[in-house]
Amino acid sequence: MATIYNFEVLDQKGQKVSLSQYKGKVLLVVNTATKCGLTPQYEALERLYEKYHEKRLEILDFPCNQFNEQAPEDDEGINTFCSLKYHTTFQRFKKIDVNGENAEPLFTWLKEQIPNGVGNLKTKLFEKMVKRLTPNNKTGDIKWNFEKFLIDKEGKPVGRFSPALKPDKIEKEIVKLL
Repeated sequence: MATIYNFEVLDQKGQKVSLSQYKGKVLLVVNTATKCGLTPQYEALERLYEKYHEKRLEILDFPCNQFNEQAPEDDEGINTFCSLKYHTTFQRFKKIDVNGENAEPLFTWLKEQIPNGVGNLKTKLFEKMVKRLTPNNKTGDIKWNFEKFLIDKEGKPVGRFSPALKPDKIEKEIVKLL
C-alpha cells in the first residue's frame, strides 16, 4: 500500500527530496500562496510548528499559483516573503500545481486518498464563493490556497481540511496523532 513516503518532491532549489525522511512524524501538507486573503494562516501554521515540532510534527509548504495567480513570485521571492513577514521556519518546497494535468503527483495521490475536506458552516460558504472563481474544478480537486492534509506517523492521509478552516481549528486532530 502506498504511503506519502513513496513520493519525491522538489525543494526550492529543484533538488529531489524523498518524503521517506519524514517517517515516524505527523505531517501537515499545505498548498499556500503569498497574495491571498488566507495568507495570514502562515502565522497559525508557524505557531503549530513551534508548539509541536519537538513532538514530531512537520509542516510541508507547497506554494501554488493556480488560484487567481496569488503566488506570483519565484521560489526565492516566496521564501523571502514568508521568512520576513511571517517568520516561518517549516519546510517549503518548489512552487507546484495541485490540480490539472500538471498537478504534482503527491497532490494527485492525496486527493485520491481523501476526495473531500472537512469544514463547518463558514467553510461551506467560503467554498461556495470560490466555486464561482474556479468553475472548472472537478470533484476532489483542491478548492483554493491553504487546503490542508493531515498525515499520520505511518504516512497515511487521515484528514483533509478546507482552506477556510484555520490551522488552530485542527490542532486537536494533530495532537491525537502525536
